[in-house]
Amino acid sequence: MSEQDPLVVFMPSGRRGRFPAGTPVLTAARRLGVDLDSVCGGRGICSKCQVSPGSGAFPKLGLTVAPDALSEWNSVEQRYDDKRGLKPGRRLGCQATVQKDVVIDVPAGSQVHRQVVRKDAAIRDITLDPATRLMLVDVDEPDMHTPSGDLERLSRALAAQWNVGRIEAPLPVLAKLQAALRKGDWQVTVAIHQEHDGPARLLDIWPGFYEDGIFGLAIDLGSTTIAAHLCNLQTGEVVASSGIMNPQIRFGEDLMSRVSYAMMNPGGDAEMTRAVREAMTTLIGEIASDAGIETRKLFEVVIVCNPVMHHLLLGIDPVELGQAPFALATSDALSLAARELDLVDTNPSARAYILPCIAGHVGADAAAVALSEAPDKRDELTLIVDVGTNAEILLGDRTQVLACSSPTGPAFEGAQISSGQRAAPGAIEAIRIDPETKEPRFRVIGCALWSDDPGFSEAIGATGITGICGSGIIEAVAEMRMAGLVDASGLIGTADQAGTPRLQPEGRTQVYVIHEDAERRITVTQGDIRAIQLAKSALYAGARLLMDERGVDRVERVVLAGAFGAHISPKHAMVLGMIPDAALDHVTSAGNAAGTGARIALLNRAARAEIEGTVKRIHKVETAIEPRFQEHFVAANALPHATDPFPELARVVTLPDVSFNRNGEESGRPRRRRRK
Repeated sequence: MSEQDPLVVFMPSGRRGRFPAGTPVLTAARRLGVDLDSVCGGRGICSKCQVSPGSGAFPKLGLTVAPDALSEWNSVEQRYDDKRGLKPGRRLGCQATVQKDVVIDVPAGSQVHRQVVRKDAAIRDITLDPATRLMLVDVDEPDMHTPSGDLERLSRALAAQWNVGRIEAPLPVLAKLQAALRKGDWQVTVAIHQEHDGPARLLDIWPGFYEDGIFGLAIDLGSTTIAAHLCNLQTGEVVASSGIMNPQIRFGEDLMSRVSYAMMNPGGDAEMTRAVREAMTTLIGEIASDAGIETRKLFEVVIVCNPVMHHLLLGIDPVELGQAPFALATSDALSLAARELDLVDTNPSARAYILPCIAGHVGADAAAVALSEAPDKRDELTLIVDVGTNAEILLGDRTQVLACSSPTGPAFEGAQISSGQRAAPGAIEAIRIDPETKEPRFRVIGCALWSDDPGFSEAIGATGITGICGSGIIEAVAEMRMAGLVDASGLIGTADQAGTPRLQPEGRTQVYVIHEDAERRITVTQGDIRAIQLAKSALYAGARLLMDERGVDRVERVVLAGAFGAHISPKHAMVLGMIPDAALDHVTSAGNAAGTGARIALLNRAARAEIEGTVKRIHKVETAIEPRFQEHFVAANALPHATDPFPELARVVTLPDVSFNRNGEESGRPRRRRRK
């Protein structure tokens, strides 16, 4: 290339180079490493290489673009415009050639690694580079003089046209190869799967140009729920999201109960494996049906889960995870055929990728959270809490990331609560208690109105008020503490002590009546508060252990992760002492961060390599063998804490200094009983 050759500048990347007149824009982009997509290999069929040439002066670039900087509009572009339409000013990069100095804008829709933004508190971009891609390829016809198989000639064509190395073909796809080549007149579209560190696999083949799309699933396999995102692998778009209850709940609500079931019931592990695989298959079929997508178009499944779910999904007995040293059968990432997991409602050649586990009780779901929230790339010390039946906790910054799990149990999800239920229409999800009148007002799932708003009764006519879910019970206990109905030890006062008839005796303890009608009575009992105390103490103790390991008493940032964590009020969580003290505006929700991490891994091969390396650098702290865990647990039983100060909380909330003792007396501080 000479200095007289036209200068081509691509935006927004800013990459530039000189190319001889007549060079196709797509060719120039590829030589410069510019993100310009093309599935059809430059034949003017797919339209993915659309570009917008600039015109006029570009002082900062030191050049002026003439109207004839690109070749004239040609018949291929006209045919495509007539058939599908091109936006004004757009050209096809495979057809337009460089004639003079030119500035070319590559729209987001034409970028191979286009950005997909997830809409939550910690906005993060996903660079689109999936392991499974479509490629249009021209294959040489067979020749008597140079005999070779159709697969070998397809492989050579892929190497020449798409820089794909040696490919492997499963037998069912190989059986379709010859018919597809001849029907397509030696032009075929192939679905190629290539991991970041594995061989290329031929997953499917179509004669000619195929444009009906390929899809993948990001699945968060939790102990309580299974959530899935159906994604278009060509655009990164989330086509549909859905979830179902994990049927393994019937074998035990928490993980150790399921391990015990497997230990005490011969064949119990296989029974749970069968149940979860059937549930996942059902979910996949339903989400594809809802989106109007044939299951043959589902080519990839990425799964994240905790270690017990990991083993049960794989058909591995989880017994070793129930006893020290909590050894995993494997902690590495796994790449499998989806059908090995009985996920039959997919393309017959579909692949499954399972993220690596961090350690015995910190699984692939925690790895997915680490991928999504990236604490190792932050300067501020960040605590990430994935709240669930078994909470995963990460603490770290660029220096080091620590991890642990904490057995919170199902109380946060409404289980083991007297009026508790799963989150569903009719469940109380938010509550406020007036500190003066002690009267409650609440909101239920499925209705935007508060209970004291006009029209509330009519609005909930179809669902009624059915119970209280996890976020509701957290707010209820915290509001009772702020209203002076519960003391720091968690003891509920009497009606006389707290000044409200809503406190009523039940046996030897008191209950707070939130709502009562002809059908049901919804209350917060002393047992409910104890269940929440136990759960939140486990959560806080785990976080404190990690803070001890780092030698700190404060964190700069707290992230509440998990589908449940997204609905927790930071203020109420801190009043309970679920999380360490921090400025409330530094406490955010990441939504289902594990699901987001799964989606990142589905849509980006490099992210898989990244997280496989990251988990090896995360230091695991084992709560089960740490003596300090019990110390932290006991101190954390108080609301918010027996000894740790909460100065940031005190800036926004003044907690009543009340104490209700066993004899029904009230004082400003707890009293000790004198020994006789």
